[in-house]
Amino acid sequence: MEIDIYADVVCPWCWIGRRRLAQALASYDGKVTVRHRPFQLDPSPVPSPRPILDALAEKFGGPEQARQMVDRVVEVGASVGLEMRYDRAIAANTFDAHRLTNWAGRQDRDGEMVEALHRAHFVDGVDLGSREALAGVAATVGLDGDDARHFLDSEDGVAELRAELAAARQLGVTSVPTFVLAGRYGVTGAQEPATLLAALAEVEQREAAAP
Repeated sequence: MEIDIYADVVCPWCWIGRRRLAQALASYDGKVTVRHRPFQLDPSPVPSPRPILDALAEKFGGPEQARQMVDRVVEVGASVGLEMRYDRAIAANTFDAHRLTNWAGRQDRDGEMVEALHRAHFVDGVDLGSREALAGVAATVGLDGDDARHFLDSEDGVAELRAELAAARQLGVTSVPTFVLAGRYGVTGAQEPATLLAALAEVEQREAAAP
């Protein structure tokens, strides 16, 4: 079964959702191919690095509201073994991070890259809007950092990514994570492993019964 994951690397629920999917797949007997699809929570430019907590406070009505939201997601993340250091995280436009993921995918390393980008943002406080920093993340998964920087400084993959982002909108993806199973069944949100496992089993049955 093919699973397309629409996600953004600065989305905490996407990281949680990927971890829960991995837990579900550990109990699933079927053959699965996972593909990572890009989505930007906010495509607006970020002119200069700023703490994510400041950006969240501005967007969600103040520091207290932002802190409550963050505390909740940190708690859920910890329940699946993820550390999230919002005191370090930096707001960033993720267009180049998605390009880098696609580049890594050409070498069958997109899953590792997505995981590394999540960790770089939520744990290490890396500015994912910096091409130099992104090249450094590529090096952490065993890819050539100089090649990554050369790719990011070129126009390679720009049109491809814009087309993918447009395709996600046309498909009706408005929130992430969104899991598309077998190309036509959508599951939205960071669902519990049991829910994802049940969805996989149901889609498998439907696909088997289809003419």
